[in-house]
Amino acid sequence: MTPQAQTQTLPRQSQAFRWLAVLAFSVLFLLVQAAGSIARAAPESFAGLAEQVSPAVVNITTSTTVAGQTGPQGIVPEGSPFEDFFREFQDRNGPDRPRRSSALGSGFVISEDGFVVTNNHVIENADEILIEFFEGEELPAEVIGTDPNTDIALLKVEADAPLDYVSFGDSDTARVGDWVMAMGNPLGQGFSVSAGIVSARGRALSGSYDDYIQTDAAINRGNSGGPLFNMDGEVIGVNTAILSPNGGSIGIGFSMASNVVTRVIDQLKEFGETRRGWLGVSIQNLTDDVAEAMGLDSTDGALVTNVPPGPAEDAGIESGDVIVTFDGRDVEDVRGLVRQVGNTEVGKTVRVVVFRDGSTQTLRVTLGRREEAEAAIPAAQPGGSEEPTERELFGLTLTPLTSELREELNLSGDATGLVVRDVDPSTEAYEKGLRAGDLITEAGQQQVQSISEFEDRVDEALEAGRKSLLLLVRRAGDPRFVALGIEE
Repeated sequence: MTPQAQTQTLPRQSQAFRWLAVLAFSVLFLLVQAAGSIARAAPESFAGLAEQVSPAVVNITTSTTVAGQTGPQGIVPEGSPFEDFFREFQDRNGPDRPRRSSALGSGFVISEDGFVVTNNHVIENADEILIEFFEGEELPAEVIGTDPNTDIALLKVEADAPLDYVSFGDSDTARVGDWVMAMGNPLGQGFSVSAGIVSARGRALSGSYDDYIQTDAAINRGNSGGPLFNMDGEVIGVNTAILSPNGGSIGIGFSMASNVVTRVIDQLKEFGETRRGWLGVSIQNLTDDVAEAMGLDSTDGALVTNVPPGPAEDAGIESGDVIVTFDGRDVEDVRGLVRQVGNTEVGKTVRVVVFRDGSTQTLRVTLGRREEAEAAIPAAQPGGSEEPTERELFGLTLTPLTSELREELNLSGDATGLVVRDVDPSTEAYEKGLRAGDLITEAGQQQVQSISEFEDRVDEALEAGRKSLLLLVRRAGDPRFVALGIEE
């Protein structure tokens, strides 16, 4: 190659490298920009979303008749020297007549034919319900059905034309950190919008079926029943409660997850009431010591403490069983099982896997309906002979159940077990909540009616290398399991 050829070749290679470098840098820049926009996911404005969903969001006004008082109650203390004065004043002005009380809330339309969702506490005990739409039109509403357990109510209005409505989204896809927008009637101001993020998922407040989305979008009194939107304009929650020391928003609000709400709404539409599955057991969570006493490796599952007459008893589920799977899904704890059962169709036959006596068994249970279930009746237990002796074990003063004690403790005639006469306050038994008057019906998952049987259960547990003994304790008929340390 000649020197002249070399001087011509080098610039061409250098130019090609420059173009490749520029192209690589451009691609990298675009990828970084795209990644940044995904990470932020912050809209420039919520105006478009607000305009899109506003026609389907409503203000709700309720009216309730409040009975009048017949005297000066609540005005002055009873016996006060001013009591006669106020009674005379009231008599001159006539009796206190019934009056109307009003309340405000929010809601949203979910169908063009006029179904409206709100909170049960917004319309509870209301005589009249008035729906105000974004454009100012007002229509009366009737209650189709309510569910106090999830604080959801379904209303219906009759309109001359199809109504604007919004759809539910999948609340399970909402992630902590996602943007959300709340809309409603805070403090009676009407059609206000606030925005924030999903602060937490799966919050429980007080109910068995709670599944709340926590958000820092401003929610105040009057927002109750209003929708919480994702950025696609789908309702992923119904604004229900706030945590606040002063009654105003401090950035901790709770919206019932849409996947709970939709199941309730479907049943209210079809039946006018909820129809939840019912297994028919009393259950408690497993603790580390209870799990160890039963030979379990983890605390997953729900421990059965009582099986009254019902679906579970018919299927062969027993007190002391640990329910580990229900209808093909693992059971984590009591709350999870309650929700799984409640969300299952009434009358459906499901497979329930229980841990019993060191192994698992699969049982088939046909669910009843929770709303129709009668109060639990303790399963009958065989009677036992009286044993007058008394013994102190592990800080417990125990005595067999006698006719006199059965009457003293107001126990049923078929109750059996050992009565706790006293508990040493310095012992683990006291710390675990055992008290005088408790009835121990089982030890080591076997019935006990005498002190000798109790001592046998202790010996068996020690021989098996157990550090604790599982007791089934009843107080006022309410059963619970307690694992008591027995190491020598």
